[in-house]
Amino acid sequence: MPFGLLGKKLGHSYSPFLHECLSGGSYDYELFEKEENEVADFVQHGDYTGMNVTIPYKQTVIPFMARLTPEAQRIGAVNTVTRLPDGGLLGDNTDYFGFCYLLRRAGIEVSGKKVLVLGSGGASKTAVTVCRDQNAKEVVVISRGGENNYNNLHLHKDTAVIINATPVGMFPHNGVSPVDLAAFPQCEAVADMIYNPAVTELLRQAKARGCIAVNGLPMLCAQAFRASERFLNRSLDENLIEKTIAATEQKMRSIVLIGMPGCGKSTAAALLAEELGREKLDTDEEIEKKLGQSIPSVFAEKGEGYFRDAETEVCHEVGKRSGAVIATGGGAVVREENVIALKQNAVVVFLDRPLQALATQGRPLSQNGKLEELYRQRLPIYKAVCDFTVQTDDDPIITVKRILEVLK
Repeated sequence: MPFGLLGKKLGHSYSPFLHECLSGGSYDYELFEKEENEVADFVQHGDYTGMNVTIPYKQTVIPFMARLTPEAQRIGAVNTVTRLPDGGLLGDNTDYFGFCYLLRRAGIEVSGKKVLVLGSGGASKTAVTVCRDQNAKEVVVISRGGENNYNNLHLHKDTAVIINATPVGMFPHNGVSPVDLAAFPQCEAVADMIYNPAVTELLRQAKARGCIAVNGLPMLCAQAFRASERFLNRSLDENLIEKTIAATEQKMRSIVLIGMPGCGKSTAAALLAEELGREKLDTDEEIEKKLGQSIPSVFAEKGEGYFRDAETEVCHEVGKRSGAVIATGGGAVVREENVIALKQNAVVVFLDRPLQALATQGRPLSQNGKLEELYRQRLPIYKAVCDFTVQTDDDPIITVKRILEVLK
Protein backbone atom coordinates (compact mmCIF):
# COMPACT_ATOMS: atom_id res chain seq x y z
CA MET A 1 0.00 0.00 0.00
CA PRO A 2 1.30 3.49 -0.82
CA PHE A 3 1.82 6.62 1.23
CA GLY A 4 0.37 9.90 0.09
CA LEU A 5 -1.27 13.26 0.73
CA LEU A 6 -4.96 13.70 1.52
CA GLY A 7 -6.55 16.98 0.48
CA LYS A 8 -9.17 18.59 -1.73
CA LYS A 9 -7.14 20.36 -4.46
CA LEU A 10 -3.61 19.01 -4.81
CA GLY A 11 -2.56 19.79 -8.38
CA HIS A 12 0.31 22.08 -7.35
CA SER A 13 1.54 20.05 -4.37
CA TYR A 14 5.29 19.60 -3.89
CA SER A 15 4.81 16.74 -1.44
CA PRO A 16 5.65 13.91 -3.88
CA PHE A 17 8.91 15.69 -4.75
CA LEU A 18 9.76 16.27 -1.08
CA HIS A 19 9.20 12.65 -0.14
CA GLU A 20 11.21 11.45 -3.12
CA CYS A 21 14.13 13.58 -1.86
CA LEU A 22 13.75 12.45 1.74
CA SER A 23 13.18 8.73 1.18
CA GLY A 24 15.40 8.25 -1.85
CA GLY A 25 12.42 6.66 -3.56
CA SER A 26 12.07 3.92 -0.96
CA TYR A 27 8.29 4.30 -0.91
CA ASP A 28 5.56 5.34 -3.33
CA TYR A 29 3.84 8.65 -2.60
CA GLU A 30 0.52 9.55 -4.19
CA LEU A 31 -2.00 12.38 -4.11
CA PHE A 32 -5.38 11.47 -2.60
CA GLU A 33 -7.82 14.15 -3.79
CA LYS A 34 -11.11 13.68 -1.97
CA GLU A 35 -14.32 15.63 -1.53
CA GLU A 36 -15.46 16.18 2.04
CA ASN A 37 -18.11 13.46 1.85
CA GLU A 38 -15.42 10.94 0.80
CA VAL A 39 -12.95 11.60 3.60
CA ALA A 40 -14.45 9.45 6.37
CA ASP A 41 -14.62 6.31 4.24
CA PHE A 42 -11.14 6.84 2.79
CA VAL A 43 -9.47 7.43 6.15
CA GLN A 44 -11.07 4.34 7.67
CA HIS A 45 -10.92 1.97 4.71
CA GLY A 46 -8.57 3.51 2.14
CA ASP A 47 -5.66 1.75 0.47
CA TYR A 48 -2.74 3.50 2.16
CA THR A 49 0.02 2.69 4.64
CA GLY A 50 0.31 6.23 5.97
CA MET A 51 -0.50 9.71 4.75
CA ASN A 52 -0.11 13.40 5.20
CA VAL A 53 -3.22 15.56 5.52
CA THR A 54 -3.53 19.11 4.28
CA ILE A 55 -6.26 21.76 4.39
CA PRO A 56 -9.18 21.53 4.70
CA TYR A 57 -9.06 18.09 6.37
CA LYS A 58 -6.58 18.47 9.24
CA GLN A 59 -9.40 18.54 11.77
CA THR A 60 -11.84 16.40 9.78
CA VAL A 61 -9.70 13.28 10.27
CA ILE A 62 -9.36 13.58 14.07
CA PRO A 63 -12.46 11.53 15.02
CA PHE A 64 -11.03 8.55 13.14
CA MET A 65 -7.75 8.47 15.07
CA ALA A 66 -7.26 5.84 17.77
CA ARG A 67 -4.53 8.00 19.34
CA LEU A 68 -3.14 11.50 18.98
CA THR A 69 0.39 12.62 19.70
CA PRO A 70 0.73 15.41 22.27
CA GLU A 71 1.47 17.92 19.48
CA ALA A 72 -1.64 16.96 17.50
CA GLN A 73 -3.76 17.03 20.64
CA ARG A 74 -2.57 20.47 21.76
CA ILE A 75 -2.77 22.07 18.31
CA GLY A 76 -6.08 20.41 17.50
CA ALA A 77 -5.03 19.32 14.03
CA VAL A 78 -3.53 16.25 12.35
CA ASN A 79 -1.25 16.39 9.32
CA THR A 80 0.32 12.91 9.48
CA VAL A 81 -1.45 9.56 9.87
CA THR A 82 0.25 6.20 10.40
CA ARG A 83 -1.02 2.78 11.35
CA LEU A 84 -0.53 1.38 14.85
CA PRO A 85 0.45 -2.29 15.37
CA ASP A 86 -3.17 -3.16 16.20
CA GLY A 87 -4.39 -1.53 12.96
CA GLY A 88 -5.67 1.66 14.57
CA LEU A 89 -4.61 5.08 13.33
CA LEU A 90 -2.13 7.45 14.99
CA GLY A 91 -2.60 11.15 14.33
CA ASP A 92 0.48 13.36 14.53
CA ASN A 93 1.20 17.03 13.78
CA THR A 94 4.66 17.33 12.24
CA ASP A 95 4.05 21.01 11.48
CA TYR A 96 5.11 21.61 15.10
CA PHE A 97 8.57 20.23 14.39
CA GLY A 98 8.61 22.04 11.04
CA PHE A 99 7.91 25.45 12.55
CA CYS A 100 10.46 24.91 15.32
CA TYR A 101 13.01 24.09 12.62
CA LEU A 102 12.10 27.22 10.66
CA LEU A 103 12.64 29.48 13.68
CA ARG A 104 15.91 27.81 14.64
CA ARG A 105 17.28 27.87 11.10
CA ALA A 106 16.43 31.56 10.64
CA GLY A 107 17.85 32.53 14.04
CA ILE A 108 14.51 33.88 15.25
CA GLU A 109 14.32 33.98 19.05
CA VAL A 110 10.84 34.40 20.53
CA SER A 111 11.72 33.84 24.19
CA GLY A 112 10.84 36.91 26.24
CA LYS A 113 9.44 38.75 23.20
CA LYS A 114 6.05 39.88 22.00
CA VAL A 115 4.88 37.84 19.00
CA LEU A 116 2.06 38.78 16.63
CA VAL A 117 0.47 35.86 14.76
CA LEU A 118 -1.62 36.90 11.77
CA GLY A 119 -4.55 34.55 11.24
CA SER A 120 -6.50 32.22 13.49
CA GLY A 121 -6.67 28.97 11.48
CA GLY A 122 -4.74 25.73 11.81
CA ALA A 123 -1.39 27.21 10.82
CA SER A 124 -1.90 29.91 13.42
CA LYS A 125 -2.52 27.34 16.15
CA THR A 126 0.80 25.67 15.32
CA ALA A 127 2.68 28.97 15.54
CA VAL A 128 0.97 29.94 18.80
CA THR A 129 1.73 26.58 20.41
CA VAL A 130 5.40 26.69 19.42
CA CYS A 131 5.87 30.29 20.54
CA ARG A 132 4.29 29.65 23.91
CA ASP A 133 6.42 26.53 24.36
CA GLN A 134 9.47 28.65 23.59
CA ASN A 135 8.53 31.13 26.33
CA ALA A 136 7.39 34.09 24.27
CA LYS A 137 6.55 37.00 26.55
CA GLU A 138 3.19 37.50 24.83
CA VAL A 139 1.50 35.88 21.83
CA VAL A 140 -1.25 37.93 20.20
CA VAL A 141 -3.45 36.40 17.50
CA ILE A 142 -4.81 38.83 14.92
CA SER A 143 -8.05 37.79 13.21
CA ARG A 144 -10.58 39.63 11.13
CA GLY A 145 -13.29 39.67 13.76
CA GLY A 146 -11.65 38.94 17.10
CA GLU A 147 -10.70 41.20 19.99
CA ASN A 148 -7.35 41.78 18.33
CA ASN A 149 -7.99 42.57 14.68
CA TYR A 150 -6.64 44.50 11.71
CA ASN A 151 -8.39 47.69 12.87
CA ASN A 152 -6.49 47.97 16.16
CA LEU A 153 -2.97 46.96 15.13
CA HIS A 154 -1.74 50.22 16.68
CA LEU A 155 -2.12 48.52 20.06
CA HIS A 156 0.72 46.18 19.11
CA LYS A 157 3.38 48.49 17.70
CA ASP A 158 5.80 47.06 20.29
CA THR A 159 5.74 43.66 18.52
CA ALA A 160 9.19 42.09 18.01
CA VAL A 161 8.26 39.07 15.86
CA ILE A 162 5.50 38.79 13.26
CA ILE A 163 4.29 35.45 11.90
CA ASN A 164 1.99 35.34 8.89
CA ALA A 165 -0.28 32.30 9.12
CA THR A 166 -2.76 33.58 6.51
CA PRO A 167 -2.80 32.97 2.74
CA VAL A 168 -2.60 36.71 2.01
CA GLY A 169 0.13 37.24 -0.58
CA MET A 170 0.22 33.61 -1.72
CA PHE A 171 0.28 32.65 -5.41
CA PRO A 172 -1.63 33.61 -7.51
CA HIS A 173 -2.51 36.67 -5.42
CA ASN A 174 1.07 37.90 -5.19
CA GLY A 175 2.10 41.39 -4.27
CA VAL A 176 -0.19 42.08 -1.31
CA SER A 177 0.60 42.05 2.40
CA PRO A 178 -1.66 41.42 5.40
CA VAL A 179 -0.04 44.34 7.25
CA ASP A 180 2.22 47.33 6.65
CA LEU A 181 5.44 46.79 8.62
CA ALA A 182 5.85 50.55 9.02
CA ALA A 183 3.29 50.19 11.84
CA PHE A 184 5.73 48.00 13.82
CA PRO A 185 8.91 50.01 14.44
CA GLN A 186 10.30 47.46 16.92
CA CYS A 187 9.83 44.45 14.66
CA GLU A 188 13.06 42.50 14.24
CA ALA A 189 11.91 39.30 12.52
CA VAL A 190 9.17 38.15 10.16
CA ALA A 191 8.26 34.53 9.36
CA ASP A 192 5.79 33.99 6.54
CA MET A 193 4.42 30.46 6.27
CA ILE A 194 3.84 31.04 2.54
CA TYR A 195 6.54 29.54 0.31
CA ASN A 196 5.17 30.50 -3.11
CA PRO A 197 6.24 33.15 -3.90
CA ALA A 198 9.58 32.87 -2.17
CA VAL A 199 9.54 36.58 -1.37
CA THR A 200 6.06 37.75 -0.46
CA GLU A 201 5.27 41.45 -0.20
CA LEU A 202 5.44 41.09 3.60
CA LEU A 203 8.93 39.57 3.39
CA ARG A 204 10.02 42.22 0.89
CA GLN A 205 9.06 44.89 3.40
CA ALA A 206 10.89 42.99 6.15
CA LYS A 207 14.10 42.77 4.12
CA ALA A 208 13.90 46.45 3.22
CA ARG A 209 13.67 47.30 6.94
CA GLY A 210 16.62 45.08 7.87
CA CYS A 211 14.52 42.46 9.67
CA ILE A 212 15.19 38.73 9.64
CA ALA A 213 12.87 37.44 6.91
CA VAL A 214 12.07 33.80 6.20
CA ASN A 215 9.42 32.08 4.09
CA GLY A 216 7.65 28.80 4.81
CA LEU A 217 9.81 26.45 2.72
CA PRO A 218 12.02 25.29 5.63
CA MET A 219 8.88 24.45 7.60
CA LEU A 220 7.41 22.56 4.63
CA CYS A 221 10.54 20.46 4.17
CA ALA A 222 11.10 19.86 7.89
CA GLN A 223 7.54 18.70 8.53
CA ALA A 224 7.86 16.32 5.57
CA PHE A 225 11.13 15.02 7.07
CA ARG A 226 9.44 14.19 10.37
CA ALA A 227 6.52 12.60 8.50
CA SER A 228 8.96 10.50 6.49
CA GLU A 229 10.48 9.27 9.75
CA ARG A 230 6.99 8.24 10.82
CA PHE A 231 6.40 6.43 7.54
CA LEU A 232 9.72 4.56 7.67
CA ASN A 233 9.51 4.01 11.44
CA ARG A 234 13.12 5.05 11.95
CA SER A 235 15.25 8.13 12.49
CA LEU A 236 16.74 9.94 9.50
CA ASP A 237 19.74 12.24 9.18
CA GLU A 238 18.58 15.85 9.69
CA ASN A 239 21.00 16.94 6.98
CA LEU A 240 18.36 15.60 4.60
CA ILE A 241 16.22 18.62 5.46
CA GLU A 242 18.79 21.06 4.10
CA LYS A 243 19.33 18.95 1.00
CA THR A 244 15.58 18.89 0.42
CA ILE A 245 15.28 22.66 0.92
CA ALA A 246 18.06 23.23 -1.62
CA ALA A 247 16.55 20.82 -4.15
CA THR A 248 13.08 22.34 -3.77
CA GLU A 249 14.39 25.88 -4.10
CA GLN A 250 16.19 24.88 -7.28
CA LYS A 251 13.02 23.31 -8.67
CA MET A 252 10.76 26.24 -7.74
CA ARG A 253 12.94 29.21 -8.58
CA SER A 254 12.68 30.75 -12.01
CA ILE A 255 15.79 32.01 -13.79
CA VAL A 256 15.45 35.57 -15.07
CA LEU A 257 17.93 36.83 -17.67
CA ILE A 258 18.52 40.58 -17.85
CA GLY A 259 20.85 42.73 -19.93
CA MET A 260 21.09 45.16 -22.82
CA PRO A 261 19.01 44.70 -25.98
CA GLY A 262 20.91 42.42 -28.32
CA CYS A 263 23.01 40.68 -25.64
CA GLY A 264 21.49 37.28 -26.44
CA LYS A 265 18.94 36.81 -23.66
CA SER A 266 16.25 35.20 -25.81
CA THR A 267 18.60 32.70 -27.44
CA ALA A 268 20.22 31.81 -24.12
CA ALA A 269 16.81 31.42 -22.46
CA ALA A 270 15.62 29.00 -25.12
CA LEU A 271 18.76 26.86 -24.85
CA LEU A 272 18.74 26.99 -21.05
CA ALA A 273 15.07 26.00 -20.85
CA GLU A 274 15.72 23.07 -23.17
CA GLU A 275 18.75 21.97 -21.14
CA LEU A 276 16.82 22.10 -17.85
CA GLY A 277 13.47 20.87 -19.16
CA ARG A 278 11.76 24.09 -18.09
CA GLU A 279 9.18 26.44 -19.53
CA LYS A 280 10.71 29.35 -21.48
CA LEU A 281 9.09 32.79 -21.34
CA ASP A 282 10.13 36.00 -23.11
CA THR A 283 8.65 39.28 -21.89
CA ASP A 284 8.95 40.89 -25.33
CA GLU A 285 7.10 37.99 -26.91
CA GLU A 286 4.43 38.17 -24.21
CA ILE A 287 4.02 41.91 -24.84
CA GLU A 288 3.56 41.32 -28.56
CA LYS A 289 0.90 38.68 -27.82
CA LYS A 290 -0.80 41.02 -25.38
CA LEU A 291 -0.86 44.02 -27.75
CA GLY A 292 -1.26 42.10 -31.00
CA GLN A 293 1.58 43.90 -32.78
CA SER A 294 5.36 43.98 -32.99
CA ILE A 295 7.40 46.00 -30.53
CA PRO A 296 8.89 48.32 -33.22
CA SER A 297 5.35 49.17 -34.38
CA VAL A 298 4.23 49.78 -30.77
CA PHE A 299 7.08 52.26 -30.32
CA ALA A 300 6.29 53.93 -33.66
CA GLU A 301 2.53 54.19 -33.16
CA LYS A 302 2.04 54.56 -29.42
CA GLY A 303 5.41 55.54 -27.96
CA GLU A 304 7.74 54.16 -25.33
CA GLY A 305 5.49 55.03 -22.37
CA TYR A 306 2.69 52.83 -23.67
CA PHE A 307 5.16 50.00 -24.24
CA ARG A 308 6.62 50.33 -20.72
CA ASP A 309 3.16 50.12 -19.14
CA ALA A 310 2.45 46.91 -21.04
CA GLU A 311 5.89 45.61 -20.04
CA THR A 312 5.09 46.22 -16.38
CA GLU A 313 1.86 44.22 -16.66
CA VAL A 314 3.76 41.35 -18.27
CA CYS A 315 6.52 41.42 -15.64
CA HIS A 316 3.87 41.03 -12.95
CA GLU A 317 2.33 38.10 -14.82
CA VAL A 318 5.54 36.15 -15.55
CA GLY A 319 7.06 37.02 -12.17
CA LYS A 320 4.43 34.83 -10.50
CA ARG A 321 5.59 31.73 -12.35
CA SER A 322 7.71 29.05 -10.73
CA GLY A 323 10.51 27.08 -12.34
CA ALA A 324 10.57 28.97 -15.64
CA VAL A 325 13.40 30.52 -17.64
CA ILE A 326 12.48 34.13 -18.37
CA ALA A 327 14.16 36.43 -20.91
CA THR A 328 13.43 40.12 -20.33
CA GLY A 329 13.57 43.22 -22.46
CA GLY A 330 16.60 45.45 -21.99
CA GLY A 331 14.64 48.08 -20.07
CA ALA A 332 12.48 45.76 -17.98
CA VAL A 333 14.46 46.34 -14.80
CA VAL A 334 14.49 50.14 -15.07
CA ARG A 335 11.18 50.32 -13.21
CA GLU A 336 11.49 49.24 -9.58
CA GLU A 337 8.04 47.63 -9.54
CA ASN A 338 9.15 45.34 -12.38
CA VAL A 339 12.23 44.32 -10.39
CA ILE A 340 10.09 43.49 -7.35
CA ALA A 341 7.76 41.37 -9.49
CA LEU A 342 10.58 39.50 -11.26
CA LYS A 343 12.62 38.82 -8.12
CA GLN A 344 9.81 37.47 -5.93
CA ASN A 345 10.33 33.93 -7.18
CA ALA A 346 13.58 33.91 -9.14
CA VAL A 347 17.34 34.18 -9.34
CA VAL A 348 18.43 37.00 -11.68
CA VAL A 349 21.38 36.64 -14.06
CA PHE A 350 22.87 39.65 -15.87
CA LEU A 351 24.22 38.76 -19.31
CA ASP A 352 27.02 41.25 -19.86
CA ARG A 353 28.10 41.73 -23.46
CA PRO A 354 30.60 44.26 -24.84
CA LEU A 355 28.89 47.34 -26.25
CA GLN A 356 30.36 46.88 -29.73
CA ALA A 357 29.02 43.30 -29.90
CA LEU A 358 25.38 44.15 -29.18
CA ALA A 359 22.87 43.39 -31.93
CA THR A 360 20.72 46.39 -32.92
CA GLN A 361 18.45 45.22 -35.74
CA GLY A 362 14.75 45.51 -34.88
CA ARG A 363 15.49 47.25 -31.57
CA PRO A 364 14.05 50.79 -31.51
CA LEU A 365 16.14 52.18 -28.65
CA SER A 366 19.35 50.59 -29.96
CA GLN A 367 18.95 52.21 -33.38
CA ASN A 368 18.53 55.81 -32.32
CA GLY A 369 22.28 56.51 -32.12
CA LYS A 370 22.35 56.63 -28.32
CA LEU A 371 23.28 53.05 -27.54
CA GLU A 372 26.43 54.00 -25.63
CA GLU A 373 24.53 56.46 -23.45
CA LEU A 374 21.82 53.84 -22.82
CA TYR A 375 24.50 51.33 -21.79
CA ARG A 376 26.04 53.78 -19.29
CA GLN A 377 22.63 54.47 -17.76
CA ARG A 378 21.56 50.86 -17.42
CA LEU A 379 24.80 49.11 -16.45
CA PRO A 380 24.61 50.19 -12.76
CA ILE A 381 20.98 49.04 -12.64
CA TYR A 382 21.79 45.62 -14.08
CA LYS A 383 24.61 45.15 -11.58
CA ALA A 384 22.46 46.24 -8.63
CA VAL A 385 19.51 44.03 -9.57
CA CYS A 386 21.29 40.79 -10.49
CA ASP A 387 22.32 37.89 -8.28
CA PHE A 388 25.02 36.79 -10.75
CA THR A 389 26.82 38.27 -13.76
CA VAL A 390 27.78 36.13 -16.75
CA GLN A 391 30.01 37.33 -19.58
CA THR A 392 28.38 36.29 -22.84
CA ASP A 393 30.14 34.55 -25.70
CA ASP A 394 29.56 34.61 -29.45
CA ASP A 395 28.60 30.96 -29.05
CA PRO A 396 25.34 30.91 -27.04
CA ILE A 397 26.04 27.33 -25.94
CA ILE A 398 29.11 28.57 -24.08
CA THR A 399 27.01 31.35 -22.52
CA VAL A 400 24.50 28.78 -21.26
CA LYS A 401 27.29 26.65 -19.79
CA ARG A 402 28.53 29.71 -17.90
CA ILE A 403 25.02 30.38 -16.58
CA LEU A 404 24.72 26.79 -15.36
CA GLU A 405 28.11 27.05 -13.65
CA VAL A 406 27.18 30.14 -11.63
CA LEU A 407 23.80 28.68 -10.71
CA LYS A 408 25.47 25.66 -9.12
